[in-house]
Amino acid sequence: MLRFAHIEYLWGLAAIPVFLLLFIRVTRWKTKAIKKLGDRNVIDKIVPDVSFSTPRLKFILFMLAYVFLIIGIADPQIGSKMEEEKRKGADLMILLDVSNSMLSQDMAPNRLENAKQAIAQLIDNLHSDRIGIVVFAGEAYVQLPMTTDYSAAKLFLNTINTSMVPTQGTAIGAAIDLGMKSFDFNDGTGKAMIIITDGENHEDDAVAATKNAVDKDVSVHVIGMGSPEGAAIPKYQDGKQVGFHTDTTGQTVISKLNEDMCKEIAAAGNGAYVRATNANSGLNIVMGQIDKMQRKTYDTKSFKDFEDRFQFFLGFAFLCLVVEFFITNRRSLRLSRLKLFEVKSA
Repeated sequence: MLRFAHIEYLWGLAAIPVFLLLFIRVTRWKTKAIKKLGDRNVIDKIVPDVSFSTPRLKFILFMLAYVFLIIGIADPQIGSKMEEEKRKGADLMILLDVSNSMLSQDMAPNRLENAKQAIAQLIDNLHSDRIGIVVFAGEAYVQLPMTTDYSAAKLFLNTINTSMVPTQGTAIGAAIDLGMKSFDFNDGTGKAMIIITDGENHEDDAVAATKNAVDKDVSVHVIGMGSPEGAAIPKYQDGKQVGFHTDTTGQTVISKLNEDMCKEIAAAGNGAYVRATNANSGLNIVMGQIDKMQRKTYDTKSFKDFEDRFQFFLGFAFLCLVVEFFITNRRSLRLSRLKLFEVKSA
């Protein structure tokens, strides 16, 4: 199994298209400048020792060194052995609201990003509990099946955004029903759900779905995102904000935290309700309740003895830089004397 110890550094690879565009622009500029000086064949005779193809080779070596360097910094690791082990834990399903109202900025930087940061911190503090993620708006989807692979959980978490569910709305009940289908009720472990939402439920009966969950010994906790005063919902186009969502009369839509709905769901689910703030997500309070759940031993397979492989990539990067350094813009006299492609006249 391959994993990266610092996967966030792989974002550095996004700079490659920028380097490529800059190189193309500079190359075109040089070509135009040479054409202004005169005929290319004449220029080759005036400066016979200058190689016009060497910069391309040097650029390729530089880009290879950059790619190897970024991968090396991310520290690729290989799991050399898989072992089956016994863990004692509970099952925790996160139900995350990804409707457009979660983009409101009454929490920094917005409700959704604030919630994702809190979930990431929660994952960092897990040890043996299994975790899954369901995202919902007008519909609900399983983003992450139940797992103990916390690295994968954070990777899936980073990809969550409001555009991943095409149907807008807030179907909390559907998310609860889908979360229930994701549990394995044959293993006997304690189970809980944490709903992270602004509480604007417009699609179904969330309280009825919560009561069905409680009938199967699943507790349901709620984290309220936003403020009672509310905030406008930003509208984005091509990654840039282009105003705010408006209703049919042209008035700006204000999304407010529906605490009554959140509290009603938590009460029906025998769980806790906490209103999140910029300083405290409230997940620590909820986890305090979840820690009281019954935990049972279950079997799981995982890779052990992960070995670092960063040294190979850093070595390749260094080698490419050394080769690039010793390549000059002068033509090789030996190669030029060979004249392999010269056509001799009869």
